[in-house]
Amino acid sequence: MSILFFLSAFVAEIIGTIAGFGSSTVFLPLALLFFDFKTALVLVALFHIFGNISRISFFKHGFDRHILIIFGIPSVVLTLIGALLVTYLPQEMLKGILGVFLIIYSIISFWKEDLKVRPSLFNSVIGGGLSGFLAGLIGTGGALRGAFLTAFGLPKEKYIATAAAIALAVDFTRIPVYFAEGFLTRQYYWYIPVLLIVALAGSFTGKQIVKQVPQKIFRKVVLSAILIMGLKFVYDLLV
Repeated sequence: MSILFFLSAFVAEIIGTIAGFGSSTVFLPLALLFFDFKTALVLVALFHIFGNISRISFFKHGFDRHILIIFGIPSVVLTLIGALLVTYLPQEMLKGILGVFLIIYSIISFWKEDLKVRPSLFNSVIGGGLSGFLAGLIGTGGALRGAFLTAFGLPKEKYIATAAAIALAVDFTRIPVYFAEGFLTRQYYWYIPVLLIVALAGSFTGKQIVKQVPQKIFRKVVLSAILIMGLKFVYDLLV
């Protein structure tokens, strides 16, 4: 079981690096095949933070500092609120709502390729706040973050670096809350260093693939991944 779990993590990190919205959106549904929700939430969050550190090191010259500030601050604040609510609200309902949004957004974006969210303070605050809240609550806010950041039309290197930096701040906010609530038992502590190695390997592999992907194809990869995850969340709600 452990080998399959770590293999899933590696594949998720490659996909997350190429898509630019992080591995947790892909990895959390896979991790739930092996663990209960709370354990999976912590392990995926730890893996996610390792992967984002890797991406920042690989794409460190690509930050958009303006978006980093106006998008990142609301993300951090709402992440804390979401993480504190984990034990009180139904997870499947929230993932279903997120799924509906992602499906609508990705379909519209495929139909109208030049669709963009105006890079205003309001849109950044809304996008950052919602993605941060969902990251803290259900561990998969990256797809929503990716939806907003993709619409800003950033070049792929800057998009990946900026998304990773915001996600890193979110992770540093929510993980201490998860540990304080006792979501991860000691028997799984040995997974942590292994996940670090897997995250580094997956990020490096993903970077090599990103170099070969043209900008137009890159955007389609991101939107396809968002659509797939949206369908997954809605399916989980209905069955």
